[in-house]
Amino acid sequence: MRLPDSAHTDLPWRIHEVAPDFRVEDVWALPTPGGPDDFPRLVRNMTTGEGRFSGASRLLFALRWKLGALLGWDAEKQGLGARVRSLRHRLPADLRETPRPGFRAVPLTTVYLTGDEWAAELANRTVHTVMHIGWVRDGSGHRAQMAVLVKPNGWFGRAYMAAIRPLRHHVVDPALIRMIGRGWQQRST
Repeated sequence: MRLPDSAHTDLPWRIHEVAPDFRVEDVWALPTPGGPDDFPRLVRNMTTGEGRFSGASRLLFALRWKLGALLGWDAEKQGLGARVRSLRHRLPADLRETPRPGFRAVPLTTVYLTGDEWAAELANRTVHTVMHIGWVRDGSGHRAQMAVLVKPNGWFGRAYMAAIRPLRHHVVDPALIRMIGRGWQQRST
């Protein structure tokens, strides 16, 4: 379920001090009901690629990666350490030595991980983006929420983000949320 930006901005996440120049693209509640100590399990599920995308989402991702390869959007010179510095250089001392789990299935890089907060980043020709996962209390226990933070690369990045917004909101992100939920349920049984 999509949440208002304030579901992210009103909480005292550490990402606010690390990426104050990024804007909130959207915030989603994740179907991951659990207890106060279940956050590490969610991080493991997400980094190992539990679940599968729907056919439509797989097609859109394949199309995006093909287009990116053809046009050089995802070239190494457009990524972290080349076009932009990693957010790790902005981390306060207490976050520099936190665990940095790697991803198997997606080109994200962990920035930091705490007991209830995880940030990972990606940069290409269009955008520098952060996936922020927070473990929050809800009415019956805890669950995760995901915020997508972006810093578009110039007019081209802003136009690209505007063009893909409807696809992200109606196809890709809901499929990702369902996939995370399926992975969570499979690991819970």
